Amino acid sequence: MKTLLKETTAYKLFAAEAARGEAAQTTLVLFPDGEYLRFLLKTFSGALFPDARISALIEKETFSDCHIYPAEGQKYSVETANGIVEESVLKPVEGDKVLFVLDAFDTALPIVQNKLLKLFEEPPEGVYFLIGATNEHAVLPTVLSRAKKYSIEPFSEKQIEDALTRNHVREEGIRETAAASGGIYSAAEKLLLGGGREFLEAEDFFAGKDVELLARSLKERKDKSSFFSALKLVARDLMLLSSGQGVHCARKTEAMIRLSRAYPTGALIAAIGMIGEAERDVKFNANPAQTALALYVRIQKECKTWQKLS
Repeated sequence: MKTLLKETTAYKLFAAEAARGEAAQTTLVLFPDGEYLRFLLKTFSGALFPDARISALIEKETFSDCHIYPAEGQKYSVETANGIVEESVLKPVEGDKVLFVLDAFDTALPIVQNKLLKLFEEPPEGVYFLIGATNEHAVLPTVLSRAKKYSIEPFSEKQIEDALTRNHVREEGIRETAAASGGIYSAAEKLLLGGGREFLEAEDFFAGKDVELLARSLKERKDKSSFFSALKLVARDLMLLSSGQGVHCARKTEAMIRLSRAYPTGALIAAIGMIGEAERDVKFNANPAQTALALYVRIQKECKTWQKLS
């Protein structure tokens, strides 16, 4: 994963500025992969402290001049913000700078963000803030305006495939997993290491098999994004098979070929967009079971409309 991150334009720009001593004191990094956001921030932190020993300590979260918030498994609170304000006036233990790393800052309530606003705007000399968020919509505009922003877009299928090959060389299905990941490495890993369960579930979804049971099961899953990622890949492959472009499929099985005959191409193109909408709704706390059931109904309605037209 570190190789992937260091290949990004955002990291290269940040590292170059840090090497020249020109890094902004308040920096915001937008990265859609919440599972690896903390890891990314620690990788960026190493660019501010270009020493192998310090970088190793930062990764372990034990370097005295790099404070990472919130603690693992904890949430931001007013007390957290007050603690950051108090610690920001302390002198570095080593060197001439102190770094505060704020992980998943988009989960911090507005009252917490507002308490840190003045600090972001006028950090004490030698104090740096590295803020991470999966999206900027939950970050206050006043915070955004005071930080230098870097955005890391989802990775390409090739980048994900290469990273999976490096890290999981013995696993099968790397190519199709990369195609289904949506450019999110953690989603790719979960799909790959899950043994392809989501792909089979996605095929069952389009086949109308146990849809209600499958939808209810989503509510209990910690990670719901991998199912929607698999749905998008299956919909895409069904569309390719339906339109005679099966050579480009990631999953060209007999079951998929049979299933593609039940769906007009136009319906599958529309379904891909619907799945994306449902995925976004669930990400913003929509009920996953209800969303999945509504998605199935919408897709079937679209299918019948196209069948009447053909």
